[in-house]
Amino acid sequence: MDGGKEDPAVFTSTSLPSDPRLLATVTNAYLGTRVYRDVLHVNGVYNGAVGDTHRADIPSPINVRMTVPGADSPSETFTLNTWTGTFSHELRSTDYLATQHIYAHHSLVHLMAFSITIRRLAPTTRPISVQLQAPFVPKSQDLDLKQGPDFQGAHYIYGQTLVPEVEEGPRPTVHVLWTPVPRAVTLSGEERERSWEFLTAVAESEEEAKRSYSHGLALVATGSLLPSHTRAWATLRRGCSMDLDGPLPLRQALHGCLYYLLSAIPPQGSTGFLFHGISPGGLSNGTRGEDYWGHVFWDQDTWMFPNVLLFCPEAARAILEYRIRRLDGALHNAREQGYKGAKFPWESAATGREVCPEEIYGAQEIHITGDVLMAFEQYYCTTQDQKLFREDGGWELVDAVARYWCSRMVWSEEEQCYHIRGVMPPDEHHCRVDNSVYTNAVAQRSLNFAADIARDFSIPVPEEWVDCAKKIKVPFDAEKKYHPEYDGYSPGEPVKQADVILLGFPLMHPMSPEVRRNDLEMYEPATEPDGPAMTWSMFAVGWLELKEVQRAQSQLNKCFSNITEPFKIWVENSDGSGAVNFLTGMGGFLQAALFGYTGFRITKTSLRFDPAFPEDIDRMKVTGVSYLGSKLKFTITKKEMRIKVTESPRDAVGSPLEAVLEASGQRFPLHGGLVLVVGQSVSFPTAAGWIQRATTERL
Repeated sequence: MDGGKEDPAVFTSTSLPSDPRLLATVTNAYLGTRVYRDVLHVNGVYNGAVGDTHRADIPSPINVRMTVPGADSPSETFTLNTWTGTFSHELRSTDYLATQHIYAHHSLVHLMAFSITIRRLAPTTRPISVQLQAPFVPKSQDLDLKQGPDFQGAHYIYGQTLVPEVEEGPRPTVHVLWTPVPRAVTLSGEERERSWEFLTAVAESEEEAKRSYSHGLALVATGSLLPSHTRAWATLRRGCSMDLDGPLPLRQALHGCLYYLLSAIPPQGSTGFLFHGISPGGLSNGTRGEDYWGHVFWDQDTWMFPNVLLFCPEAARAILEYRIRRLDGALHNAREQGYKGAKFPWESAATGREVCPEEIYGAQEIHITGDVLMAFEQYYCTTQDQKLFREDGGWELVDAVARYWCSRMVWSEEEQCYHIRGVMPPDEHHCRVDNSVYTNAVAQRSLNFAADIARDFSIPVPEEWVDCAKKIKVPFDAEKKYHPEYDGYSPGEPVKQADVILLGFPLMHPMSPEVRRNDLEMYEPATEPDGPAMTWSMFAVGWLELKEVQRAQSQLNKCFSNITEPFKIWVENSDGSGAVNFLTGMGGFLQAALFGYTGFRITKTSLRFDPAFPEDIDRMKVTGVSYLGSKLKFTITKKEMRIKVTESPRDAVGSPLEAVLEASGQRFPLHGGLVLVVGQSVSFPTAAGWIQRATTERL
């Protein structure tokens, strides 16, 4: 899939963007910053009370930039390589090449580092010096920083956050160790090449910070610190890959989105820290007044999660565990508003209590609670991980959400159905509306899932759950055959962002193709053209579902106005306002490819597919799709579809997979006889069908 000589996963420029918000980010699941920024952030470390709580700014020792002053300035390039997970700066003259690599170590999540390498290009013997601009100041507006004794050559500061989110709430202490940075590094006359390594270790205990720093030093001593990072990152990318034969900008956008989203998730097999979720702007952002203060919204559960789930179910589980650990806060939110069960906050930080600075969203934008549970349902259907629900708190969360929705409904004698009144739908231009169609549909789905999983676990299903799910009003105009956004919605009334069209995907609310089309056609012209970036991805998915491939691509192309150069950083709104490094928009864009072009749909018993490509895409490869413990590779053209098993669980002989074509019912076992053969592939003409556990009579 070369699509031309330019590597679609490597972004290079001879200059940096004038807006520093648009600089590339280097993050892992625990630490994050933008390159050349004076602060970094730690996942889950917030400072400030309630609505003022924000990511605590920690001074960044890796904010270092190379310079060579003088008349003969070298040429310079800046590169984000999404294959290796590194940002590089090169200074090149006729005599030498100086290279700086900056990265957040993917698998050793308490480490960030940069290296400087100077290499002679000419047979000279003069010393070559590169100056290092390091404006590091060991101060923070959010921590009471103190200086500790040096450790193994590293400087050491530590401090506690100043203000807890709630009274008596946590005030974590952050420990930072870093290699002192000289004003310059010099390659002496007799040296041809030399490298210098600079470590930063950050943790919430002195012991972990020192252990991580020592580990980093040991890797430096064997020349394997950077290689260990690039290997870990390359392993991840090989197993989570999506590429296509198509336009270069589209391929670049997909690689950029994968880099920024995968940077935010826990590495496989990670231990030693609890994951604290993903905010719209990621860990690189979230300072007070920036990118929603680093709070976690539905953006994580609805827009990012499905991509993480299909590629990295272990990381998806960590996201759900974050919600489980915030259940006490959600129970508190419901009680405070006079309801039963658990109401997840519109904005979540350290405790799971509502921390939205504006009360109206926390009080009314309650669809978030259903969005959280839909992520749990997608995970359960894709993994059949019963342990999460039986032993690790998942069932308690499901039960609490179901009880919340029942208590939030009121019976309408006039209409003989349940109403949910006084809410704000995803379309935030409207508030205090009754029967938001999205809110009510996601509440219904929550209750149906709660009942299904109770039956799976032989738990009695409360009659109230069944009754409320069956009798909740989901607004529908039988005359115009479309879904009004809420009671009293007038067709054509402006809409902020994707709302009703989310009924088709990801909710998969039952409707005919005619109604699906009517919803898309009704809301496409009514939706703000400059609204949040994820909107048009969902219109694209809808049109792909209906095989209107060019119409879908015209919608998806609108997203490109939210992608900035040269490092493919997304902005929330196309005018540059709102959040930057907008992972929400990236998540929507990835779903348009991962669920739109392929037609993937997660159901109770299968992973459905129904590919549809626009004219300028000839072939698509998706590597690392996880389903029921197996890893699958899909290669799809307009004429042929090939599925290959690349990994299988140990018990695969007992539960192998098969592909089934919808029209003919033809079955293709994804195994060889009674023994699953990893690497075996099956192919068939491109058509709709699904992956499922092989039925007994086929074994």
